[in-house]
Amino acid sequence: MPDNPPDNAPENVPGDAPSDDRYDLLVVGSANADLVIGVERRPAPGETVLGSDLAVHPGGKGANQAVAAARLGSRTALLARVGDDDHGRLLLESQRTAGVDTDGVLVGGAPTGVALITVDPSGDNSIVVSPGANGRLTPEDVRAAAPLLAAARVVSVQLEIPLDTVAETAHGLAPGSRLVLNPSPPAPLPDEVLAACDPLVVNEHEARYILGEAAGEAPHDWAPALLALGPRSVVITLGAAGALVADSRTDSLDHLVSPKVEAVDTTGAGDAFTAALAWRLGRGDDLREAAAFAVRVGAAAVTSRGAQASFPTLEEVDAL
Repeated sequence: MPDNPPDNAPENVPGDAPSDDRYDLLVVGSANADLVIGVERRPAPGETVLGSDLAVHPGGKGANQAVAAARLGSRTALLARVGDDDHGRLLLESQRTAGVDTDGVLVGGAPTGVALITVDPSGDNSIVVSPGANGRLTPEDVRAAAPLLAAARVVSVQLEIPLDTVAETAHGLAPGSRLVLNPSPPAPLPDEVLAACDPLVVNEHEARYILGEAAGEAPHDWAPALLALGPRSVVITLGAAGALVADSRTDSLDHLVSPKVEAVDTTGAGDAFTAALAWRLGRGDDLREAAAFAVRVGAAAVTSRGAQASFPTLEEVDAL
């Protein structure tokens, strides 16, 4: 666990959420600067390869989800921590430009988190994350932001912030609010966090990690096995093959097919999917309806380069 922020670290405090309306979505998560290099192929151990010019983009799974939801029309807030540096200012500006409420973004305590991303010609990416300020987002920060949680219909979290902060978010949900969790990067999850998930959103790698030796051969086997661990519902993203949706309340398992698109860059596609899913759940869609919409958003996101820059508007999703 990183050290606590120094006493002289600059910091803002989350303000009270407006009392006349609720947020469709509150994202509690990471905010990173994405440092992206295109490569012909990823290096083997001990090997050096040449890449493209370095590009710097606002990113981080939490910040990505907030921007993706806001671009679709969601009333969105972000609870995160960034450094008092150029990368932090870039991230705050990108959130505000997208229309995200940044009252919950804390500043200071460590440098802004950084993600080092390589993208090959097929659009596949590999990512290494230095958490930086994300590792200083604490359970105390979540408790201080109680007005934001109280005003959110849906709260979305990921695992690029400390696990005890994720657990505090689950514990602090307002009555009637819904928790969406994408366990990325994957880590062991406490039972009380799993029980709060509605849904647990995983890709194939994350599903296999959580299930371990209990994982079957096919995603259709994973969904009921994941439900047995305690979440109320599960969504498994399958890339170009779409998504599987399982709901314990209806005992249903649905395979939602993705539109066929030409993938240019998959960076941030999972964040766009999860944000769209969470937003539509906040609007009152049932899980299958929300996931069907999210599949289209994820497909649209891979047709452009970058993470936040690739996130579609509602009109662009409808055009698919």
